[in-house]
Amino acid sequence: MAILPKQNELGFFEIRLESIGGLGANLAGKMLAEAGVVGSGFNGVSFSSYGSEKKGSPVKAHIRFCDLETNIRDTTPVERPHIVGVFHENLSKTVNVISGIYEDTVVLVNSSKTSEQLKDKMKLSAGTLAVVDATGIALEENNRVNMAMLGGLFRLCDFLDFEHMKGIIRKSLEKKYPQAVDPALRTFQRGYDEVRFQTFALPEGIAMPQPTRWDVPSLGYLTQPLGGMIVNPGNSVLKDISISRQGMMPHFDEEKCIHCAACDTACPDFCFVWEEQPDKKGRPQMFLQGIDYQYCKGCLKCVVACPTEALASERETDGYGEEHRVPHKFNWAAAN
Repeated sequence: MAILPKQNELGFFEIRLESIGGLGANLAGKMLAEAGVVGSGFNGVSFSSYGSEKKGSPVKAHIRFCDLETNIRDTTPVERPHIVGVFHENLSKTVNVISGIYEDTVVLVNSSKTSEQLKDKMKLSAGTLAVVDATGIALEENNRVNMAMLGGLFRLCDFLDFEHMKGIIRKSLEKKYPQAVDPALRTFQRGYDEVRFQTFALPEGIAMPQPTRWDVPSLGYLTQPLGGMIVNPGNSVLKDISISRQGMMPHFDEEKCIHCAACDTACPDFCFVWEEQPDKKGRPQMFLQGIDYQYCKGCLKCVVACPTEALASERETDGYGEEHRVPHKFNWAAAN
């Protein structure tokens, strides 16, 4: 019988998956729990934390394993994980994805960056970073990011039966989507094989940060502005939804653009920036200046709508959005 490598004071080995809606973290958590319960003989539970958010909003999945003699009566969110799976590296911009980790926690990140770059980006004090380019693998295999991340998670959970997990993938797909079985298995295998590890020791005199509750609002009765005014609602111009992109983004080629506004009509988030200029005959016309990537969630509806291929779907590279962003010119209301 398999043995859990470590347990907390309640006897649980805990895993937390940090993701956005649409990447399949909820399903990955369920499949991971099934592999532990059915395949390896543990007690286990899997559940997710999300509400009515749209695709691209932050999502958490929680998994607990324990010995058969231990009863699971705790279904609170995982605050002190032994393993963290980060399905989207840019989540660290707005979510504390490493909250509550131990000094020896393993953090699996979907990224093409180096471990040192990710350590700085996520402000990791200590622990082991496991990095896999799950998005790249999924694009090459024409499959889902969650299958590659699931392979990486199995590399970290050596107490689970790898071959049994392949059977679960096959069983879940072969009836409705038989053509997806082989790509899913290849993606899972590559996720398992292509993880790279680096461990960072805790510097002397530095303590691990205390866990922070993710579900506590920043504005309460003691901290809200006068009058209870909401200064940054969800549809505000202050909103940054760039973390919602799932690996692809539109690239703009100004030379091919005919300024027809088909992209602007299709865009659900008003990402396109226009400016009135005279045309060749001196008549006023609106000309497309570029994309404000702060509001672009990578839905790529604009690419489909563009009749001249002035917009192309490309893999997002680090810094491209910031470098090529054309900011909107809002007329801000200012108090005298």
